[in-house]
Amino acid sequence: MLEQLVEKYPEIVQITFRHFPLNSIHANAQKSAEAAEAAGAQGAFWPYHDLLFETINQWSGLDNAAAIDFFVGLAGELELDADQLRADLEGDVYAEYISAMAQESINIGLGGTPSVIFNGELITSGLPPYEIWDAIVQLELIKDRQYDAAPEIAIDVDKPYLATVEMESGESFTIELLTKSAPETVNSFIFLANEGWFDDVMFHRVVPGFVAQTGDPTGTGYGGPGYTVPNEIDPDLSHAEVGMVSMANSGPDTNGSQWFITLADASQLDGGFTIFGKIAEGMDVVMGLTERDPNNPAAPAGDRIVTITIEEQ
Repeated sequence: MLEQLVEKYPEIVQITFRHFPLNSIHANAQKSAEAAEAAGAQGAFWPYHDLLFETINQWSGLDNAAAIDFFVGLAGELELDADQLRADLEGDVYAEYISAMAQESINIGLGGTPSVIFNGELITSGLPPYEIWDAIVQLELIKDRQYDAAPEIAIDVDKPYLATVEMESGESFTIELLTKSAPETVNSFIFLANEGWFDDVMFHRVVPGFVAQTGDPTGTGYGGPGYTVPNEIDPDLSHAEVGMVSMANSGPDTNGSQWFITLADASQLDGGFTIFGKIAEGMDVVMGLTERDPNNPAAPAGDRIVTITIEEQ
């Protein structure tokens, strides 16, 4: 799983391995770690490490001498210098180094293996699946693009605005922005559009008969601009109408950059989500968006926005 991340982000993600031999329950944990380091000195840490795990049932119950013989045999399978590896093990060359790592693990509160520390933070709730790790990396990558606070009001709330959404397919649709109903939301949307925040962003979640959602540069459903704006609920507007444009959120007053378009009656969302626009042209384009669940590893590539152009009427 972590190797997948390195393959996808070779210049960004780095795995730093630390030994934590659980000697109280695994008699050969210490020596196996020393063997891996001895193999590493010959340029084969990871192949040897992987071979140790593949054969753990064969060596975990051996006595010390037999375990060393076994570890030396693994070196032969990898065409390493077996005599050197034996000398390293019998001479305890890496014993102090491994013991120091074990003590360090105890000192920082690791409860067992596997344990993961990401950007200095200990992951304590179990190892998440690959999709979550990928989202975490994506969220790190957009930090430089995020903002410290919501933009000040820069729109004229007495004037109508149109947002033309150009799609990678060459098609487009137009949103009528409802400045009087949701001035702070519209102001934020226009700010982000003008900043290029939505450029090359996919519709990451498209549920036929419900909504099509976008606005997250990571495409994971977790990304946002670094600030939030409050809910602005206009009781005269309803998600019952197809083509209403509304802010996605994770609770009251947590609106960021993600927004969705209703594809059917979604009136159950009324009162909890800010409606700030409605489709003026191109609803057929919206209805044709590729169905997609961002939580599905096999999800197809989402339809991407090229850019959003704002026009003051």
